[in-house]
Amino acid sequence: MLTHTDSRENLRAGTRAAAVFLADLFLVAAFLTGCSGDSGGSVGQAAAKKEETAKVLRIGYQKGDPLNIVKERGTLEKRLKELGYDVTWNVFPAGPPLLEALSSGNLDVGRTGDSPPVFAQAAGSSLVYVAAGKAKSAGSAILVKNDSSIRTLADLKGKNIGLAKGSSAHYLLVKALEKANLQYGDVTLSFLSPADARIAFEQGKIDAWVVWDPFYADIENAGGVRVLVNGEGLAEDRDFYLASQRFAEEHYDIVQVLLEEVEHASAWANEHPKEVAQLLAPLLKIDVAALEKAAERREYGLQPIDDAIVKGQQEIANTFYALKLIPQNISVQEAIYRPSR
Repeated sequence: MLTHTDSRENLRAGTRAAAVFLADLFLVAAFLTGCSGDSGGSVGQAAAKKEETAKVLRIGYQKGDPLNIVKERGTLEKRLKELGYDVTWNVFPAGPPLLEALSSGNLDVGRTGDSPPVFAQAAGSSLVYVAAGKAKSAGSAILVKNDSSIRTLADLKGKNIGLAKGSSAHYLLVKALEKANLQYGDVTLSFLSPADARIAFEQGKIDAWVVWDPFYADIENAGGVRVLVNGEGLAEDRDFYLASQRFAEEHYDIVQVLLEEVEHASAWANEHPKEVAQLLAPLLKIDVAALEKAAERREYGLQPIDDAIVKGQQEIANTFYALKLIPQNISVQEAIYRPSR
């Protein structure tokens, strides 16, 4: 049985123990707080450093295009490494899927022909034009087999024609039909990637194929085909370099570095068509001779996006809208990026 004195002594002992416990707890808390503050600063600095070194420029390109040459030369990576950027390269079979990836935020910059940006802008994309390439009309064509009964553009009436939807080849066909006084509905279209279209063409499942280099040069060199018409006088088939609007606004210095490397690679390619062919042949699995032909019938390089180029793009947009191939008419001028600095 506890006495009053025992209870009082126990209470004092409990109070002292509680005080010691609280003091120890306070010291532990203070220690942990101090550690977490220092650790947090270190972690924060490490994260910031990682963020700084983990910047990535995500580029979309097509096989054999100027960006493919930049990629193989490896000069862009060296320049951007000094600025804390890595580079990822993403290959696409045609412009429309490339711009879809750009619109969805999976790419920062890319290159296509002239028609894909029109379709993208009409679909509500906020992509912006940052540069234009030189026209390469001779590098696209409407092809038929040697023994085909199709001899003139007018003979395309009622025929099945393969092409990539929304591509520069699409616009070339529209202008060719217009020249022959044919309506868009006078032909049947099979929308196919270049690889699938070639198979369909060779198997006789389509009567004609509208395509661009290097696929055009490759099948031309293989023989058995006839060029019904190329793009000269019909469509310029100009390269365009595009970026997400946000990336252009926030990182235009990086866009400029990329465009400078395109210019350097273009100057080299114009002087060395054989070397370009040898560089790309193992990657594209296309004969060197075909790639050399493709390189020789174009001039690589960039041009300022002037009023004439904007007008040409607007004509493409107006044409596709008139044919109800895009849901709304657009102002190309509104999508031209004009850096403020």
